[in-house]
Amino acid sequence: MLGVWFRALTQDYLDVELRVAKSISARIIERPGRWMEADAAARIVKDLRTIARVTVPGETLDYGVLTGSQERLEHAILTVLYDTTTKKPVAFNALSVMDVTLHGRDAEVVHLGLVMVDPALRSHGLSWVLYGLTCLVLFVRRQLRPLWLSNVTQVPAIIGMVSETFSEVFPVPGPDAHCSFEHLVLAREIMRRHRAVFGVGADAGFDEARFVITNAYTGGSDNLKKTFEVAPKHRDNVYNEFCRQQLDYARGDDVLQLCRLDLAAAQRFVTKDVPRRSLPAVLATLAIVSLNRLLLPVLHWLSADRPWGILRPALTRKLH
Repeated sequence: MLGVWFRALTQDYLDVELRVAKSISARIIERPGRWMEADAAARIVKDLRTIARVTVPGETLDYGVLTGSQERLEHAILTVLYDTTTKKPVAFNALSVMDVTLHGRDAEVVHLGLVMVDPALRSHGLSWVLYGLTCLVLFVRRQLRPLWLSNVTQVPAIIGMVSETFSEVFPVPGPDAHCSFEHLVLAREIMRRHRAVFGVGADAGFDEARFVITNAYTGGSDNLKKTFEVAPKHRDNVYNEFCRQQLDYARGDDVLQLCRLDLAAAQRFVTKDVPRRSLPAVLATLAIVSLNRLLLPVLHWLSADRPWGILRPALTRKLH
């Protein structure tokens, strides 16, 4: 455990582990394609494919991190859940960092990405880990700066979860839905530059008024297409009706939601969604991540003989 904590304190990219349930541990890995050895990255991809085969038996999913693409792994933030007894991978969430331009400046949007759970573990109360925990860790890692998030889905339960968890969400059902200039600009950039991240083909359309992607299942995510009857429902029927009215399930439509994780959303998540038994482990992880942002600059400053970004150590000469 001390080794894990020291690694979390001193590395440039996240690689943290924590217990999230009685027999379930989570490993959060940031951009493994940029730093992880090839063999280790291959093992992680193998774990993801193992979960995918159990979740969608007999089908092939050929997009995102499941392809094992170096580019995808360089932009991915993975949360992999393991059974602590058998060490078997049982669920994962693959976030993707998308580069965008907002207000003339470079920015990032984190796509909530592909989530898969072993059918034997569904309804075990792990959605808070797969959808919110990693985003919370990233938020703390960014020194509590608001984080733009995107979500592409046709599942009412997920649309409702995103709508109730994060801030400034669009679209949402009801008269309070507000599409800001930022929402529209980011949606256009995502659809223009990053369709491959969520498996949407070039032939898919985009309705800017409703933020609905039409004919969305033609770019590698074909086997995830669902009927309205099969798609998991939310406990609040307003989200179910929203999807039923807005989406053509026979054609294969998706909603593109954009939202932000800010301090208010983070507080709601910690107080409402994180189980009390898991709170100590979560807070300890957040503390380590916070300390990382304080400790690393000091280590870099003291290691004057090693390069850091654009800074290079001064050349030294031997005296004769």
